[in-house]
Amino acid sequence: MVSSVNGFNGRNGWLKREIMQNSLVKLRTQTPLYGQLVIGPPGAGKTSYCHKMLKFLEKIGRKAMVVNLDPANDNMEYTSAVDIMQLITVQDAMEQFGLGPNGALIYCVEFLETNFQWLLDQLKSLDSNYFIFDCPGQVELFTHNNALKNIFAKLEQLGYHLCTVHLVESHYCTEPYKFISCLLLSLHTMLQMGLPHVNVLSKADQLKEADSKLPFNVEYYTEVLDLSYLLECMDTSRMGKKFKQLNEAIVSMVEDYSLVSFLLLDSKREQSLLRLKNAIDKANGYVYGAGEEKNINTLLACAVGAETEADRMERDIDPYT
Repeated sequence: MVSSVNGFNGRNGWLKREIMQNSLVKLRTQTPLYGQLVIGPPGAGKTSYCHKMLKFLEKIGRKAMVVNLDPANDNMEYTSAVDIMQLITVQDAMEQFGLGPNGALIYCVEFLETNFQWLLDQLKSLDSNYFIFDCPGQVELFTHNNALKNIFAKLEQLGYHLCTVHLVESHYCTEPYKFISCLLLSLHTMLQMGLPHVNVLSKADQLKEADSKLPFNVEYYTEVLDLSYLLECMDTSRMGKKFKQLNEAIVSMVEDYSLVSFLLLDSKREQSLLRLKNAIDKANGYVYGAGEEKNINTLLACAVGAETEADRMERDIDPYT
């Protein structure tokens, strides 16, 4: 009698090998699935970005679709392929459970986690392999609550290659204490979500208009350089002196992790959208594994160039370029 060792001898072992080989072939031949999770505080321009990025991707020949995961988003600029508001809305939760807007939003997202199969069925029914997830603007959902984190972790396990696109308004750079809070929020979100991450300073045209108010050049903020200089700027204000030790601790933590940096985005400029698209393709692996033609020029398009951020912003915003 032939004994079974590690389940691979005898008839049962032969069946197991066949199943494993068939599974590997299926994994190699199925179409890769990709996505970007667009998050950020209210007013950062998430919905507008989703609309502009969708149009841009369609223009370059990529078939993408937007998935609305904001149960209070009733002013969408785009036509969503999947809409959480078909499952539940904030208004429904408020009326049924007597919740306030924030509590209702958290309930809706947790309800989506419970009904994950509904979302998965909706995604499977679509004729696309690239998705833009328009997420709610309540920052607690990305810094403390685990519902969305768990939803996207399940999608990753099912073969979706995802990255987070975190938008914050660029005007936060004009005041040191606001920029420090922005850094802390970005770092906390990166650690909480646990996905490849692209931080974005949105509405870059406003930053250009406020250039005279910036104590440092644009690269200082996008590359998050020596933050001790930022603390020196804060020492002249009463708030800076009062919370000096707290600010020093936050700055030290951000520098110790050395994870946060930003890309500038003016969603009205295609060149700006192109650079961000390249960074996202690199983060979620689209440039390496998608069905589009892959050549050295395509890969180099996602590499970081030697052009400064200030030069890029100047060219993007100049209407004559």
